[in-house]
Amino acid sequence: MKWSGWASESMGREGRGRVSFLLPMLLLYTLYLLGAPLFLLVLIGAWYVALVTLESMGSLDRMDATRLLGIILMLRTGRGRRVLDRVSSNRRFWRAYGEISIWLCFLVMTGVILLLFVSAIETALRPPDEYLPAGDLLLIPGVTSFVPFWWPALALIVALVIHEYSHGIQARAHGMRLRSFGLLLVGPVPIGAFAEPEEAEMARAPRRDRMRLFAAGPSINIFATYAALILLSAVASGLVAEHDGVHARGIVEGSAAESAGLMPYETITHIDGFGFSDYEGFSERMSSLSAGEVAVFTVLSHPTEQGGRESRAIEITLGDRYEHLSALCEGDGDCIERSGGAEPGDAFLGISNVRPSTAGVDGYSYIVSGDYSFGVTAFVALIEPLIMLQTPIALDGQTMVLEERAMLESGEGLVASAVGTGGMLMLFDFLFWLVWINFLLGFANLIPMIPFDGGHLVRDATHSVLARIGRGMHPMRIEAIANRISSMSSLFILFVLAIPVIIPRIL
Repeated sequence: MKWSGWASESMGREGRGRVSFLLPMLLLYTLYLLGAPLFLLVLIGAWYVALVTLESMGSLDRMDATRLLGIILMLRTGRGRRVLDRVSSNRRFWRAYGEISIWLCFLVMTGVILLLFVSAIETALRPPDEYLPAGDLLLIPGVTSFVPFWWPALALIVALVIHEYSHGIQARAHGMRLRSFGLLLVGPVPIGAFAEPEEAEMARAPRRDRMRLFAAGPSINIFATYAALILLSAVASGLVAEHDGVHARGIVEGSAAESAGLMPYETITHIDGFGFSDYEGFSERMSSLSAGEVAVFTVLSHPTEQGGRESRAIEITLGDRYEHLSALCEGDGDCIERSGGAEPGDAFLGISNVRPSTAGVDGYSYIVSGDYSFGVTAFVALIEPLIMLQTPIALDGQTMVLEERAMLESGEGLVASAVGTGGMLMLFDFLFWLVWINFLLGFANLIPMIPFDGGHLVRDATHSVLARIGRGMHPMRIEAIANRISSMSSLFILFVLAIPVIIPRIL
């Protein structure tokens, strides 16, 4: 997702002055084999032709832009240097931050390697019946089926800018000059960013300084992930239920609820006139009822075309929970206990996955709500971004279930009152994707292979270790061995990465 800025200048010089059709044709053919849609191939081809035309006319040179690998536009800018110089003036602070970044990156890199191996082994042992199409593998906003365009694209630009700006700060804090900043574009979609230091100064810099520089980008994305997660929690706590009550995500087939016409995501507000706002209140009321009783449920329908909800009262003759579980478990008592347990005569409505009306945001507001102890909150928050990666995949690009989204409104806070329900939901979406993109960008850049930052970190760290254990060895030999180890490890990681992609397509 992020291209290494340190190699970009030499790549630009190699691509200047000649038109190579080999890489674009190989890319298009690879995308075709992976099942990319025809419109994507046509757009990429049109983009390539446009770049070649602009390059031949000299327009790219006038824009201070370079064409890389056929279809990538490297767009430079010199803006922001003065601000960067002021920000990076406290060298002692940024060197300390760089040291923390190195240790953080190697810690996260360990988790990255473990996840890659687990994914490869799982795929090899149990190949999935279906595989992701090419567009979903690329994780491009607007192209990947579960990644919409606007909010993810904006979040991607923010994540790339702070990533490369952090590299630039470390370069200046260590006395290295910068040529420019810029974005790498394929059409209107940013696929990376870069900061260009002076190559000679990079080559002469001590390895520890370079490691701080390489670690700065992924570490700032990791820190930004959790800063955005705290803000997301604050926004989530500012969204409240439009109507008190609970709803069911599923209705049991053949149950009393189905027979009475209760639908998934309809809000149950009262039972026999008794109201409740959460699952505990609903469960307490249900526990007071018995099988065979007739209860009156007050229900709010799905939103109408005008946006309102219609209220209706439905009479439901409750079933027997014990009989339902006995039928499912074929009389197995242990199975009944594992399913929640029941006694003969317990009331059974026939709904599953019961949630309050704030279910769409309850999974995020816990950080600022203080519902859990500090240790539990910190642990859950630590793994929350990893859990969030699955949300848009499961919900076709949405940040929450749409029916539950429609149950929310802005609360009474200052910000919530100022921006309203629509503004709070838009803010929620942007912060969600900011967490998602920053975590993925920081995570992916710590894959230990060149050209990712993780690959550069491993190479320089390997050189440092070899220099310590082989003090009598010639520096050129140490350099050669470190480069060889780095190249071999990069190829091995590439092989591990390819297993989950290739195996489902050949089996």
